[in-house]
Order: sequence, then C-alpha cells, then structure tokens
Amino acid sequence: MTTPVSNSGTFTIGGDLTVNRLGFGAMRIVGKGVWGEPADRETARQVVRRAVELGVDFIDTADSYGPYISEDIIREAIHPYGDVLVATKGGLTRSGPDVWEQVGRPEYLRQCVEMSLRRLGVEQIGLWQLHRIDAQTPVEDTLGAIKELQDAGKIKHVGLSEVTVEEIEAARKLVDVVSVQNLYNLGNRKSEDVLAYCEKEGIGFIPWFPLDAGNLAKEGSVLDDIAKDHDATHGQLALAWLLRRSPVMLPIPGTGSVAHLEENCAAAEVTLTDAEYDALTAAGK
Repeated sequence: MTTPVSNSGTFTIGGDLTVNRLGFGAMRIVGKGVWGEPADRETARQVVRRAVELGVDFIDTADSYGPYISEDIIREAIHPYGDVLVATKGGLTRSGPDVWEQVGRPEYLRQCVEMSLRRLGVEQIGLWQLHRIDAQTPVEDTLGAIKELQDAGKIKHVGLSEVTVEEIEAARKLVDVVSVQNLYNLGNRKSEDVLAYCEKEGIGFIPWFPLDAGNLAKEGSVLDDIAKDHDATHGQLALAWLLRRSPVMLPIPGTGSVAHLEENCAAAEVTLTDAEYDALTAAGK
C-alpha cells in the first residue's frame, strides 16, 4: 500500500531492520515539559495510530518521556507492533518538567532496559539508544552493561545520542553502533562532521528537533519563498531538505496533534529542485 511516508525512501538499520526514513518522535505525546500525562490520552493514542496508518514504521521514544508515559501510550495504541520498529532510549533521569540528568551506571541502565521491555510488552528491543554519555561513569562500564544485555538477547541493536565522532569511535570498540541521534536541522548544522561520519560508515543518523529552521523561518526568507512555491509549510520544507540531505538521514518529527502529524508526513511528498535544495543549504549555513 502506498502511503505518504513511503515516499521518503528506506534505510536499513543495523543491516536487518528496514524502515521508511521519515519516522515519528514520541516525545510530544506526553505533558508539558515532557512531564506527566498528556492533556488527552486518547488523542495521544490516535496520533500514534495515525502515524502508522500514514506509513510510519519507525517510532522513537525514551523511558524519560513522561517519564514512562510515552512508552505506555505507544503500547496501548499499537501493540503488537508488527512491522513497526519502536526504538527507545535510557540513561536520563527526571525530577520535574524540562529537567534531565545523566545516569550511566550499569545497574541503572540494566533497570532502564528491563523496564522498557515490560512497558513496551516485548522480549527484545529492536533499537535501544544511550540517551547521553554520563561523564561521571566510565564509558566502558556503561556500554559494557549494554553489551551484556545485547548478548542476552534483550537488545537487538544499539545507538547513541548527542555524541561526537571521537565518542562514536570509542564506543564502537565496545559495541556495534548502528545509529546516532544528534541535534541537527536546516538551521543548526553543528553535527555536520558526525553526519559525514555516519554516512561514510553506514550508520543511521536521527536528527532531533528536525522541524526547526532557525532564522530562516520568517516571512520573505528563502525558505518562505520556496514554501509558497510548493504550497507547503516551513516545517515541511525543513523535513524535505533533511530527507534530501543524506541517504542515512532518519528525521523523527514529533507532535501531539493528528493534524500536525498529517502535515509532517506529507513532507515526504515534497520534491525540491536542485536549485531549491542548494539555496536552502546555503541559507542555512
């Protein structure tokens, strides 16, 4: 069945998990500040279900979203998952809205994985990502625990988040890294070197905050002019640019609104000309 998202193309994570490149980030289906219950839990479930109907088969979440609530809602909405890859993350603790603290101790990460397995209702997590490297814990200890869980069959593939090229290379000596999730969008290219490394090594690159266009998101900008030509939103153009930017790019726009979700998924049907792509690339720098 052809869906809007199927136009985004595919990428194979870890050599055996093929997904449509435009995914869904499940951070915004919980309360304000990524804390507590959403305003309407049934609406949150509808967003997840609608994402799958539109062709999304890669959903990114984390145990810290809520905390725990995002994973619960995903299970309520679409379990059993079929061909949908639900990736989750661990390694951040929460003590209030918009508060995030790193904890990479092995005993804590073992708990993160075990509890995510329980909440998601699966025997194995297809892609588990370390949310942050904890500077207070030796990375050998952190990733050693994850490798043990992988060897035990509780994790299939391992990814990292907010890392440098040097950190990825160090981590790959301890565990096979199949994905990297860094801040990257049309208006913020600070992880350009990480993207280039991922492209060279065949590692999936998951840009978080993908809809942000920085100073380009204003009337009369290059982005605004191109958006009008396509009868598209700024966000749709930002996603179209990301999808064109690299074959390893896996954008995961998030929202708590069905209408906004449908708008984001329609970005996969926007085709930029070479001139438009070049103009946005130059303007974003």
